[in-house]
Amino acid sequence: MLLAEDDRAIRHALERALRLEGYEVTAVADGVEALAQAHTDPPDVLVLDVMMPGIDGLQVCRVLRAEGDRTPILMLTALVETADRIAGLDAGADDYVVKPFDVEEVFARLRALLRRTSPAPAAAAVPPEGPAREAAQAAGRQLEAAGLRMDLQARRAWRGRRELELTRTEFELLELLVRNAGIVLDHSTIYDRIWGYDFGPGSKNLAVYVGYLRRKLDEPGAPQLIHTVRGVGYVLRED
Repeated sequence: MLLAEDDRAIRHALERALRLEGYEVTAVADGVEALAQAHTDPPDVLVLDVMMPGIDGLQVCRVLRAEGDRTPILMLTALVETADRIAGLDAGADDYVVKPFDVEEVFARLRALLRRTSPAPAAAAVPPEGPAREAAQAAGRQLEAAGLRMDLQARRAWRGRRELELTRTEFELLELLVRNAGIVLDHSTIYDRIWGYDFGPGSKNLAVYVGYLRRKLDEPGAPQLIHTVRGVGYVLRED
C-alpha cells in the first residue's frame, strides 16, 4: 500500500494503524514522492490526501489514470462539498473518506476496494454478438438490462455500442443495479453490497456515486436509466 499525506501527525498515526491492521505500508509526504514511488514499486492500493503541496492528490490520480494505471485509489479529503467529491471521482478516484475520519471507516473502505480488485483479461473492443454473446451469458460472464451490457470478467460495460469508462466502484454499483433491474434497492442494501458497511442516513457517498454514474450513462434524447425512489433508494429501468 502507498500512503501519501503531508500532515506528519496524520501520516504517522495512519501508517501505524494500517501496519497494525496487517498492511505493508510505504508512506510519503507529497504528490511528487507518491508518483515516484508508484512508478518504482506499484502498490496494490493507494491512499492519497487531496491537498498536498506541489502535486496534490487529484493530480497524482489524474497522472496515474492517464497512464492506464487502474490501481484502486482512496482519497482523504477535508473538503466536504459535493462538487469537491465529484472532482475526486472525475480525477479517477474509486472512493473517498472525509476528514476527520474514524480509522475503522478507512479500513472498511480499503477492504471493499481490495475485494473488488481483480485482473482484467484481454477482451474484444466491442460487446460480443451472436453465438459469442450467448456463450458469455450462459457462462454467467455477461449481463444485459435496459440497453446496457456488462462483461464481468473483463470488467467492461456498454450502453448500446458506446463503451462506458467506469471506476471500480462505479462498475460494482452498475452491476448491482443491472442484476436487479426493475427492483428498488434501498440505501442500506446498496451500502452493504458495494462498500460492505452502512455509513448511515447522513452519508452522501451513495448519492454522489449515483449522480456521477448517471452522467456517464445518460444520452441526449435517450431515457434515463437510474431512477430515485424518494426515501427508499434506487432502481434501474428504461422508461
